[in-house]
Amino acid sequence: MPALRLAAAAVATLCAASMHLATAQTAGAAAPALPDPATTSVQALGWMQGFPPPPDKVITFEDPRGNVYPRTRWTFSHIRELVPTANVWRGPGAALPLPVAATPVDPRQVRFKALGSGEEMDFEQMLARTYADGILVLHRGQVVLERYAGALTPERPHLAMSVTKSFVGTLAAILAAEGQLDPAAPVTRYLPEMAGTAYGDATVRQVMDMTIGVKYSENYADPKAEIWDYARAGGMLPQGRDYAGPKSFYDFLKTLQKEGAHGDAFAYKTVNAEVLAWILRRAANQSLADLLSQKVWQRIGAEQDAYFMVDRLGTESGGGGLNTTLRDLARFGEAMRNGGRVNGQQAIPAAAVAEIARGGERSAFAKAGYALLPGWSYKDMWWVTHNDHGAYMARGIHGQSIYIDPKAETVIVRYAAHPIAANAGNDPLTLPAFHAMATALMAR
Repeated sequence: MPALRLAAAAVATLCAASMHLATAQTAGAAAPALPDPATTSVQALGWMQGFPPPPDKVITFEDPRGNVYPRTRWTFSHIRELVPTANVWRGPGAALPLPVAATPVDPRQVRFKALGSGEEMDFEQMLARTYADGILVLHRGQVVLERYAGALTPERPHLAMSVTKSFVGTLAAILAAEGQLDPAAPVTRYLPEMAGTAYGDATVRQVMDMTIGVKYSENYADPKAEIWDYARAGGMLPQGRDYAGPKSFYDFLKTLQKEGAHGDAFAYKTVNAEVLAWILRRAANQSLADLLSQKVWQRIGAEQDAYFMVDRLGTESGGGGLNTTLRDLARFGEAMRNGGRVNGQQAIPAAAVAEIARGGERSAFAKAGYALLPGWSYKDMWWVTHNDHGAYMARGIHGQSIYIDPKAETVIVRYAAHPIAANAGNDPLTLPAFHAMATALMAR
């Protein structure tokens, strides 16, 4: 079997488990058994240890098993060693300090009940059971909890997966606030190449909020879903010796056809983020990496450079290719919590942050059928809870998160390598745990 088919088959197996888990939660059935985090850790299994590592411990891009747990505990923290990347410069200035609180929080004292099952547990147990590679909690700008596991360390970037989309959405909101982008404009004003595609009669705003009618399946359990064509075109999977499909993100996006109406319902599809990233490059006449550096990374006092996975043309993946350190992810979250202000300066336009925090149309979101997210909405590629704390999130498969709780003055960032891709593997534990942590910190 060619490597490409092996990759699709391997990941599809895991994502079929994701669908099984979601079905089990809805029906109240038992969830599938998951690997033990301790005995499948990088340290326990010895991935990429030694000079050189033993042949059976080597992880390479060509071997599709590198994208499958437990190897992902190493892979997600070492993307730059596997694929080409584009750097996001942190700038020449000093890093913004992250002061440590005089009294850290004890995660064993923060308790909650899991969604669906009602099982009681504490925040510490949640970290292990959701395969956290790192967690950092800020309260009023001070670090109250910081932990690392897997192959992650404070200075090492981790793959952000679809948290990337929220950075792209934020950049779009910034350019709109600064007058460089018109959300009401047709997509074709910026991308005339997309005439005759699904986006030929769509607006930029519909792309920003993912209310696009496009034939594209994000079903990881289906080896024929368009997600695999997208991944092959972008170099996220080996293309194979006989591959004859699109060779870049741009080529793939121009193949997309319309399915359904625009503006009617929220539909989470990664290609919308890639189209928006293309629009941003055209509007700003900059690469996505340079734009993120200029508009965000240099302004938040980042400690390390970030980087994007890129295709064969050097085009960054705006749908899931950003890699950052956990500490810099927290700095970005804190800037958002403070209405875009960093160290007394307006780093991100206040109007852009306010628009994101207000959220989008709940009725449009409800049509997507997210049983674990009642009353939520989606705006500028952020997930908005509309709970009594006004919390909103950036979310990525396998457990990547930025959780911002304005009322509790709390930011929680998390990187992970959960064996199940879909958020259904994490949400029953992480969502109530994050809210419980924020509530506990409000009482301090």
